[in-house]
Amino acid sequence: MAMTQTRRLGIFAALALLMALTRVHHSILHHFDALPDASWGVFFLAGFWLRGSARWAFPLLMAEAVVVDYFVITGMGIDFFSHYCVSAGYWFLIPAYGSLWLGGSWLAKHQAGLRLSTLALAVVALLVSENLCYLISNGSFYWLSSSVPSPRSFGAWFENLGDWYLPFLQTTALYVGLGAVLHVLAVTMSRAVKRSGQMQH
Repeated sequence: MAMTQTRRLGIFAALALLMALTRVHHSILHHFDALPDASWGVFFLAGFWLRGSARWAFPLLMAEAVVVDYFVITGMGIDFFSHYCVSAGYWFLIPAYGSLWLGGSWLAKHQAGLRLSTLALAVVALLVSENLCYLISNGSFYWLSSSVPSPRSFGAWFENLGDWYLPFLQTTALYVGLGAVLHVLAVTMSRAVKRSGQMQH
């Protein structure tokens, strides 16, 4: 399926909207509720669908994430840099989300179309990238944030890792799974339209 610049911009806009809507909801409620934060899934899917556009798409998505956080936090009457979640570790979201983008981009490069081998690669790429993202984001917060009480220890960190591990992975897998379904439908429809046009000629 050819990826024109117009299609890339459309995909980017849809992913950016999804992240904005769910990140606002998640930031306000601080829980995995009706609209869990799609940010992780968005960066993985963006890496897959927008591979080759990282120079503009990744920085824009990162900027959006920070801007949404800023408006949500300041909207609650809290200074942005005084918020519990904003610490030196907050800026490690760049490499954390970058690992998700790279996972999706790697999958786009190595996938073989709508085949079981592609599904297997997708599972591997998603698991590796989201585990790396989780390790970076959680680890940077635990070790660098003043919100975490001292003394810190690897034992307490591993316990903290386990507390949030499955919810983050499940939510990311849900959004990526929905994206995969949309991708399969789009590719199938594109092929059907192409075949129909060939038959008419």
